[in-house]
Amino acid sequence: MTPARTALFPGTFDPFTNGHLDLTRRAAKLFDRVVVAVAPSQSKHTLFTVEERVAMIREVVRTMRRVEVATFEGLVVDCARTVGANVIIRGLRAVSDFEFEFQMALMNRRLSPALEIAFLMPSQQYVYLNATLVKEVARFGGRVTGLVPGLVERKLRERLGVRPKGAAPRASSPAPGRRRAQAGRRS
Repeated sequence: MTPARTALFPGTFDPFTNGHLDLTRRAAKLFDRVVVAVAPSQSKHTLFTVEERVAMIREVVRTMRRVEVATFEGLVVDCARTVGANVIIRGLRAVSDFEFEFQMALMNRRLSPALEIAFLMPSQQYVYLNATLVKEVARFGGRVTGLVPGLVERKLRERLGVRPKGAAPRASSPAPGRRRAQAGRRS
């Protein structure tokens, strides 16, 4: 019997986009087990805590039997070793991603020669999508529907305290004193 092929999909995932979900689904078709590994980031100012990101991702992938969610700090090769992964999944959206990802792949190969790197391309509708762009659009009230899972969209709006542009303001009931005055008035 061959050992289970485990892939590690590491990232900050702040927030987890439909592009990330697309790559997770693709990886789950190729590997027996996929571990989405959420990292804190000292260089990025994250909007959500690691725990919040993990909870959102777990909820989004809960129906995907082959997918697990974990956290890690430090080197990605150490995380791969810990979870028993023999492959790291990385997404390539555009040629501009390649140079950085290629450097990272070579460094990871140097640190762990047995570990393979698999580059996956997202579906065409997610090629332009990245988490930073999603946060920026959401921050200014732009629509992010279809860019992130519904749960993530709700959490973004709650965290940022914004409604999408064009959304009707929430109806508020009149103050109790005004309600009585209006009820007694006849036209």
